[in-house]
Amino acid sequence: MNKHNVNIINFNLLYEILYEIKEKLSFTISKYENEKDFLDHNDKNYGDCLIISNSKKLNLIKKNLLVFDNLPLSINKLIELININFIRLKFNHQSKINIKGFELNLNSKFFSKNNIELKLTEKEIELILYLDLNKNKHSVLDLQKNIWGYASDLETHTVETHIYRLRKKIGDKFKDKNFIISSNEGYYI
Repeated sequence: MNKHNVNIINFNLLYEILYEIKEKLSFTISKYENEKDFLDHNDKNYGDCLIISNSKKLNLIKKNLLVFDNLPLSINKLIELININFIRLKFNHQSKINIKGFELNLNSKFFSKNNIELKLTEKEIELILYLDLNKNKHSVLDLQKNIWGYASDLETHTVETHIYRLRKKIGDKFKDKNFIISSNEGYYI
């Protein structure tokens, strides 16, 4: 599992404290002298990292910014606040995943478009995410192996049945018959 990253901007003392205990942390830490230094070393897509500073004057994404200007604070409380903010970021990220004009909310398991919602099963969500993540066409054998964990020599129609039912649900609810496409090479979104 990838560690989350905490970016510490213009707060050298905090960096030094966390650096001393870095082996015990569930996240990695990086230090930057100022906001420009951070932006020069990171692309614009820093939505899953946390930024810590002792200044509220940073112009970075506020949902990622954790400002410690009211110190002292115990190290345990500090780490607890960091971890809580990572959980919050993950929850917010999972709330709105855009796939082909639809919005998938992993927290509530709703698939929606134009204020119309459809409740999905865990397996349906897993299937949609897999097809969306890998933009190429997926054979039945590929889906059996990677979604259901079946051996390739097992004769089953599980994949076709699930995709048929999912396509029907989406078609009936959203009048979209082309969300999941079927071709001779496999299925794709």
